[in-house]
Amino acid sequence: MTNTDVSARLLRWFDRHGRKDLPWQSETSPGQRDAYRVWLSEVMLQQTQVATVLAYFERFVAALPTLRDLACADEDTVLALWSGLGYYRRARFLHRAAQICVEQHGGELPRDFAALAALPGIGRSTAGAILAQAHGLRFPILDGNVKRVLTRYHGIDGDLATSAVERQLWLHAEAHTPVRRVADYTQAIMDLGATVCARSNPRCDACPLAGECVAFREGRTAQLPARKAGKSIPTRATVMLVLRDTRQRILLERRGPQGVWSGLWSLPEATDADDAWRIAQRHARIDDAQALAPFTHVFSHYRLNVEPLLFDQATARQEVADDAQLRWCSAGDLAALGLPAPVRKLLQHLTAEKNLRSA
Repeated sequence: MTNTDVSARLLRWFDRHGRKDLPWQSETSPGQRDAYRVWLSEVMLQQTQVATVLAYFERFVAALPTLRDLACADEDTVLALWSGLGYYRRARFLHRAAQICVEQHGGELPRDFAALAALPGIGRSTAGAILAQAHGLRFPILDGNVKRVLTRYHGIDGDLATSAVERQLWLHAEAHTPVRRVADYTQAIMDLGATVCARSNPRCDACPLAGECVAFREGRTAQLPARKAGKSIPTRATVMLVLRDTRQRILLERRGPQGVWSGLWSLPEATDADDAWRIAQRHARIDDAQALAPFTHVFSHYRLNVEPLLFDQATARQEVADDAQLRWCSAGDLAALGLPAPVRKLLQHLTAEKNLRSA
């Protein structure tokens, strides 16, 4: 099958089965999609599935409908809107890139490929996706779904992370990208990878490329792309302090710039119960502590066992007001802050439980 045949088959498949009603696909003028919405969707879809992204996308653009709105927002607002999507560095890059666009590009995403790809969080594939989908410009993409399609179709062995394999995939991506209907083709090959050429149990019987797919012909769809050797992830433990004062406010601490949840507001942490008491006494006058149900949160590189410890009816010390990294927050305040998803869930559960007992 020629490169033209590949794109033609994908476009025919897309016309019948592709996703055409996604909220970032709406056009501002014939053939022109809103580059800001396309960019936001591309960043959100990194490491996250469409079904999960939809609600976050709608909430984000309702609060920050334009690139200038994003650039002018404070970081807490951006992180609060992102809270639950994870990989928070994406949100910070998005925020900083919007500010650079206002400072250097007239408040718009640049249409020049090099300038666009140079923005924080926008690499070659994301830049190509924005220019192809928003402006119909002929640029290839190579996200995870596309890599899987091309690896199987061409029967490419080897680790996808190596530069040699990546160069090979980019050559194929470039060759298959058509001159016309670039936006539809870009969506088509992403849709094919997401809905048909899935990582597990691909639906080869529904694939328009199955007839010439090397992996399908050789019975190697389970082996391609080559999987990295599995490795066990370490387990860490922490005690989270839930300090709740007599006004039902919770003490939050802004995390540092390094490590997971960097820059988010979270609960103070301790190494063990004794350490938790020492930290709690620095911030408030306390009488008792109650162990809450422990839980485990899994990151990409380690597992975190959390033991929450509730210090209820605490009396806030003045020192907290003098520390910019600490703040007492009401239930209403929490909605406007970027909180790690498990912390937000824990606090929502506590609030609901308190309301039930008060009813």
